[in-house]
Amino acid sequence: MNTHTRPVRPVRAEGAERPAKPNGRLPRGDFGRRALVLRRGRCTVRLPWRSVVVCTALGVAGAGTALLALMTGSYALSPVQVLSALTGQETGFVQELVVDWRLPRVAAALVFGAALGVSGAVFQSLLRNPLADPGIIGFTQGSYTGALIVILVVNGTYAQLAGGALLGGMATAVAVYALAHRRGVKGFRLIVVGIGVSAMLDSLNTWLILKADLDQAMGAAAWGAGSLNGVSWNQVAVGGACIAVLLLLAALLSRPLRQMQLGDDVAASHGVRVSPARLGLILVAVALTATVTAASGPILFVSLVAPQIGRRLARTAGITLTPAAFVGALLCLASDYLAQHIGPTPLPVGIVTLVLGGGYLGHLLFTEARRRL
Repeated sequence: MNTHTRPVRPVRAEGAERPAKPNGRLPRGDFGRRALVLRRGRCTVRLPWRSVVVCTALGVAGAGTALLALMTGSYALSPVQVLSALTGQETGFVQELVVDWRLPRVAAALVFGAALGVSGAVFQSLLRNPLADPGIIGFTQGSYTGALIVILVVNGTYAQLAGGALLGGMATAVAVYALAHRRGVKGFRLIVVGIGVSAMLDSLNTWLILKADLDQAMGAAAWGAGSLNGVSWNQVAVGGACIAVLLLLAALLSRPLRQMQLGDDVAASHGVRVSPARLGLILVAVALTATVTAASGPILFVSLVAPQIGRRLARTAGITLTPAAFVGALLCLASDYLAQHIGPTPLPVGIVTLVLGGGYLGHLLFTEARRRL
């Protein structure tokens, strides 16, 4: 009797990567799980391919929007003129228009938007709540209060304004953290306390403006709408340097942040010192918001919307910092472009982000309520 033996198929270990198909393409569904691994000495960085593609596409869209913003205005330019001015081949009025007038505003929108996106991503990851936003839980209002005191009482310089915004944001963060601390800090309690502190600071800011002189009050109210009008290279350089340092700190703290997304107990079991890590991340996120507020006033809702859009585009389980930064930069630049050209007169960028963010907040609340019914 002839016996036929069937070849035994190798058993793939659980969690092992599936081999590529004979044509060299990945099996369907593996693209989002594949990662680009960069190694340099002992340092290893793992970047999911989908996040790399999404961030590249967002970067290209941001570059296109920046070129459009540099071309458009009361004196229209062609793409060749803009590129020639940026490379130094164009001189005279065109170079001054592009490099000295329009480029600082575009650079500020990109840098400040990225800072706000990362700030919102840190808060939403820490508190595990899509409504966690520096503007909702009072930190933006605290920075605005510190800046208002400098504008209306001290009549200080830009450096003093930046210091006042930073101190106001930090003082608010410490107050909210202390009031919400009871055998640890829970996300829901921090949000509720932050909303109460935000309402108090809004009342204080209104009182400060009403008690000020008319000229000072009008200037403070216009600045409080969040505007990139009059942003200079000096503000971009100082704010950009501070933001670069803070983004580096956020990147260094991103590993414990990913562990804390799983819960404090799980993070502690993996060796994360939860309370110091949470406090450090909150201080970095508040400093990012305060730096933007000092330069341009409070630009609301970018930090709320950008992390959620970035998470949905990258299709990650949790909120990651890099897609949030790219979405925040593109959103802030596009909002500023609309603010300048959507109406007969230019508007502060904060008004456009307020409209867009308010609509998104309503959609988010409606979706959450419908999901729980």
